[in-house]
Amino acid sequence: MSEFSAQQQMLFDDITPAQRWDEEATKRSLDDLFNFTRQYRSSDAYRALIDFIARFRFYAPYNAMLVHIQMPGARFVAPAYRWVKQYARLVKPNARPLVILQPMGPVMFVFDVSDTESGPDSKPLPQGVEKPFDVRQGSVGSEFKQTVENAKRDGIRIWSQQEGSQSAGSIRAVNGRGLPPLFFPSGKDKEGNQINVAIPVRYELLMNENLNREACYATIAHELAHMYCGHIGTPNPKWWPDRRGLAHEVREFEAESVAYLICERLGIKNPSDEYLAGYMGKNQEVPSISLECVMKVVGLIEQMGRQRLKPRKEKE
Repeated sequence: MSEFSAQQQMLFDDITPAQRWDEEATKRSLDDLFNFTRQYRSSDAYRALIDFIARFRFYAPYNAMLVHIQMPGARFVAPAYRWVKQYARLVKPNARPLVILQPMGPVMFVFDVSDTESGPDSKPLPQGVEKPFDVRQGSVGSEFKQTVENAKRDGIRIWSQQEGSQSAGSIRAVNGRGLPPLFFPSGKDKEGNQINVAIPVRYELLMNENLNREACYATIAHELAHMYCGHIGTPNPKWWPDRRGLAHEVREFEAESVAYLICERLGIKNPSDEYLAGYMGKNQEVPSISLECVMKVVGLIEQMGRQRLKPRKEKE
């Protein structure tokens, strides 16, 4: 379907992409939990949730949330075999297993440390578990460059220029005309030479060059959150959703939540903390956000900072 006919169809459909996303909410269990049971809709409950996920950095944010739903007071979870092999601890009889998602599989069962027993050869838990509230002076290392490189696979051109003190950054969709393509590694040939795939520029992410490295990374996380949460559309609904048409406060609350979690899990203090604290201090409830979308986007951006991702497939 051409761009013009697609736009015409949107007019005839008489609903925005954001409304279409909301109509499919029954397919997303976390959003059901958030919107229908109203769990985590109160400002206090939501703050407790994101603070838990920020401290529970040993697991992906989505799994950290699943743990919090089942046991809000959990400290550190692991499968039974890991408790024995790595920490020399035994799971107590009749302990309650917690269900989380397993990489390359459906689910796995884990147990909190409170449901284990120590022995004479038991080993100490990680420092972040023993003292989760210790202040950490985090900094951005290889995550910064790796994120910028991985952004190219989605056609995101990240650059900086001098801006006013009140401007951190922005992201916008572009048609890519007149701009040189981005090149993203797609593997190696038989001789071992790097093969790059040319990707048209679809988005421009602008940063204020006056920001320090940590502030730049927080800005990138915030703007990527806007994109991957679907606030400015998508070139392929199977890559990330099209949720245009959301209210401004919903868009900002989602993006700030993503940036807060990413930075806090690295030990980086960031302005998103002030935004969320200010909003929740004035409002008893948080906006009607997509909790599932927030968790998945945090996981994606963290992955972008840890490893080189594979190129997108048009039919993915």
